[in-house]
Amino acid sequence: MKRIMPLAALALLTLTGCSVGKYEYSREALKRVDMNFTGIPTVLGVGSLGTSIPITPEYSLTAAHVAKLSVQRVKAYHPYCDLAIIYHKNDMKTLPKFRQGEIGAPVKMYGYSFITAMPVESSGVNLARTGIRNEWNKRPCVAMASNAGVVKGMSGGAVYNGDDTIGGVIVGFTNQIKRHKAGSGPLKDVSLYIPYADFKDWLQKTTS
Repeated sequence: MKRIMPLAALALLTLTGCSVGKYEYSREALKRVDMNFTGIPTVLGVGSLGTSIPITPEYSLTAAHVAKLSVQRVKAYHPYCDLAIIYHKNDMKTLPKFRQGEIGAPVKMYGYSFITAMPVESSGVNLARTGIRNEWNKRPCVAMASNAGVVKGMSGGAVYNGDDTIGGVIVGFTNQIKRHKAGSGPLKDVSLYIPYADFKDWLQKTTS
């Protein structure tokens, strides 16, 4: 495993189980995110699913591993983080606003459950920034760890700050991340998302 400095933590995105933390059915999620189907069967027999975020009348933002198998056409993949922009017709009166969230700040997450195919949401706070390494996330990708709940299917969903701006995109969860700070134990059962600061320039360039 490569050493990442000066990040507060390092996560190898190894998913265990189906979820971490608490989440619940949400009508609000219907307004903020869309369900994205793929051709891979689920326990419901209707195909796998992920989540995407409408960002313009023509495009939606999602996780790259969702876009890879989505029925929607991909406009662009992020060069080193698990993110993609897909072509998607969105009925939008106003465009969403983005803002980087801070450690300790409250967040809400919105997406769709792989288990029930229902819209869900969760609440929590940002815990730490972490390097993230797997097939979809490479150096210098950085994620934010949160104690907000996540269930499979929420990947590609939206992370909202307390002021109703979008702070990032959900990419998964892990059972543990190691912190390098002396005397700090590992963070357990955390959700992970790519924060806005790490894709701001790419997003603006790709959608302009």
